[in-house]
Amino acid sequence: MAGTAYLVGVGMTNFEKPETRAWQYWDMAKEAGGAALADAGIGYDAVEQVPVGYCHQPSTAGQRAAYELGLTGVPVYNVNNNCATGSTALMMARQFVASGLNDCVLALGFEKMRRGALGGGADAGDFSTSPVARHYGVMAAAHGFERTPPTAQIFGNAAREHMERYGTTAEQLAAVGAKNHRHSAHNPRAQFRDVHTVEEVLAAKVIHHPLTKLQCSPTSDGAAAVVVASERFVRAHGLADRAVEIVAQAMTTDTEESFASGSCIDVVGKPMSRAAARQVYQASGLGIEDVDVIELHDCFSINELLTYEALGMCADGESGKLVADGATTYGGRWVVNPSGGLISKGHPLGATGLAQTAELVWQLRGTAGARQVPDARVGLAHNIGLGGAAVVTLLRR
Repeated sequence: MAGTAYLVGVGMTNFEKPETRAWQYWDMAKEAGGAALADAGIGYDAVEQVPVGYCHQPSTAGQRAAYELGLTGVPVYNVNNNCATGSTALMMARQFVASGLNDCVLALGFEKMRRGALGGGADAGDFSTSPVARHYGVMAAAHGFERTPPTAQIFGNAAREHMERYGTTAEQLAAVGAKNHRHSAHNPRAQFRDVHTVEEVLAAKVIHHPLTKLQCSPTSDGAAAVVVASERFVRAHGLADRAVEIVAQAMTTDTEESFASGSCIDVVGKPMSRAAARQVYQASGLGIEDVDVIELHDCFSINELLTYEALGMCADGESGKLVADGATTYGGRWVVNPSGGLISKGHPLGATGLAQTAELVWQLRGTAGARQVPDARVGLAHNIGLGGAAVVTLLRR
């Protein structure tokens, strides 16, 4: 890479339950993108390229959304990488800037979803043609296939394996949900802001044992955006006081390790996450011990525990104890998902990775209000998509 890329503007909408408001995806994109540009103090005419992430809208929806911000003729790229879509758009923006090709790029992500559980690509039409057929085939061989939502099922089976292998308890899994719901109470943009105890999380409707509804991310409507700029652009526009450096970033996809063991723990992405984290640590010279605040992909409570292990926060099998001991909340070693995470903030697929980034920028600027992590200097974002892709991004003020 020729240079460093900086985040100079961020914006996002409220994340909301689908079909609760009469807005279209282009309305969401205009709100989030406009907020990011305003945060950077620039107009859309300064933007040179626009990668746009989404999963549930038709081809060239990225243009339809970006056109709400301006009709300047700049290239717009339509990005789809399952739940890692938003951070994939961010990675493209960073590459455009760090390579020296561009000085200012807008990464935009949105989703307008339907109510109800995601199908995961495994319950529609011919299973053999699904992009994740190989992943679900591993699950079916080990656990069979039940009549529960497929994504909850594959992660729920990963939870069962973790419990059997390491003695992880239902209470420890529920502690993830309780923590993230507690954090979201201070996030005005979160889909859910109710606080729930561990006991209430355990007592909620079971989606796929051991995962209850309060341990599962919902479908959501919403958008998020970030402005990525070069050092030259930062200087020219006087943005140094609000710029956050992208120190390192890595994307990985599945390797043989994902499938060889026949374990759902591996097939849902833990090896990808571990590899991406190692690449980021190596490239930056920093480690997990240098990180203060983390936004990670808690699509289900078990994935937060798996990600603790993948990021090197604890040894394999010790993640349940880590959350139960309070190491990942305020007053602990790290604050994980101060936004409320996917479980409570919401999960509009194309926006999620960019919303994580926006939260970390606010944290590192010290402008996160009641959910501010004291003295936060280094932040880490982790975004994963089944099928698969894992993106880890390290940020520093």
